[in-house]
Amino acid sequence: MALLPIDSIRRLGRSAGNTGPDAVLALLLPGGTLIAGLIWLVRHRSWLASQARAFAARLLSASLGVLVSACAGHGAPTPAARPAVTAVTLRSGPVSLTTQLPGRVSAYRIADVRPQVGGIILKRLFTEGERVAAGRQLYQIDPAPYQAALASARASLAHARAATVAAKLTVERYQSLVEARAVSRQDYDNALATQQQDEADVASAESAVRNAEINLAYTKVYSPISGHTGRSAVTEGALVTSNQATSLVTVTQLDPAYVDLTQPSTTILRFKRELASGQIRSVGAGKAPAQLVLEDGGAYAVSGTLQFSEVSVDEGTGSVTLRAIFPNPSDLLLPGMFVHATINEGVREGAILAPQQGITHAPDGTATALVVGAQDKVESRTVVLDRAVGNEWVVTRGLNAGDRLIVGGVQTVKAGMQVAVRLVRSEPTPIPSLAGTAPEPDLAVR
Repeated sequence: MALLPIDSIRRLGRSAGNTGPDAVLALLLPGGTLIAGLIWLVRHRSWLASQARAFAARLLSASLGVLVSACAGHGAPTPAARPAVTAVTLRSGPVSLTTQLPGRVSAYRIADVRPQVGGIILKRLFTEGERVAAGRQLYQIDPAPYQAALASARASLAHARAATVAAKLTVERYQSLVEARAVSRQDYDNALATQQQDEADVASAESAVRNAEINLAYTKVYSPISGHTGRSAVTEGALVTSNQATSLVTVTQLDPAYVDLTQPSTTILRFKRELASGQIRSVGAGKAPAQLVLEDGGAYAVSGTLQFSEVSVDEGTGSVTLRAIFPNPSDLLLPGMFVHATINEGVREGAILAPQQGITHAPDGTATALVVGAQDKVESRTVVLDRAVGNEWVVTRGLNAGDRLIVGGVQTVKAGMQVAVRLVRSEPTPIPSLAGTAPEPDLAVR
């Protein structure tokens, strides 16, 4: 059981006034504070009721005064505030159209060097990674067995030639004797056949000598193309075989370099139409100039050529692989490097550029825009987009010059609402260079 301190009991007794000793005594009981409060409320209920009625009268009088003053000061209710939006006034003008095609660099030529004869590698005559010219010797295979084979073939050829000389003399002697009937016609025919066989043996021996010379020459392994050597797969003393699956070394030609670009078939069709109409400047039959942007975002200094010939459409993806050729004298472009080729498609006059923040896309891909129409009412437009130029869309249908496109507060309004418009001014987008796209417009309050 909790008891109040004696000081608290005395203060409550003094504040109770005429509550009586029974209220003070109640403070000593368990829950005494609550009981004393109830006793005070019962004894003063009439006074509390009068105070409540006076307070209610004063509150009602003040409310009526405020209502009367509000009605007197305003003849009509205050209309709801319009939602505020930010809009830009669209303009038409010339814009340079460029397309960036992602792709990867591939080598112009790749040669896997393999031995055409077997034997022991005696020497490696290059340094790995070195640039070599076409026809330079790379390896030396042991030539001794092939030198011996060549000597044997030459001896066989000499033997065949000697037999041919003897057969020829025999035929010449038999020819005069058969006319004098000193030898039979059969012996003459046999001698003539033997001469022809010996002549055939000479031809066969000459072929054997030529084959032995070729095999001996194959002991010197040469580079078939000019380029950079890779890692050597063999060292001195290694045994190699003719036409083995593993190459001795790979030689890669990097100058010029190919850039393979994969794009939808619709892109190649558009390029061909623009090339035929002269919108894209041609540098030859079916070719267009191209610039290159490296993987780190830097521009490649040398321009190349985009080729449209000898392409096929992938039936599975509907994409087309285009091939561009770029000079690579400094070997900056390496096989497998990711790059972007930029194609200049000319200047389109009267193009409508809309800031991207003013265009929304539905789940089905439909592009829509909100514009401020007459009486500052919001209108919804379905638009057709061509491409992005910087942070703007090139609009081909749905928006016109002079339309007020909402770019701020799009999520807070819908079609048919009246809005409070705050116009901002967009600077004209400059014509970008061939290697870049349009910069972002600078917005300023009108």
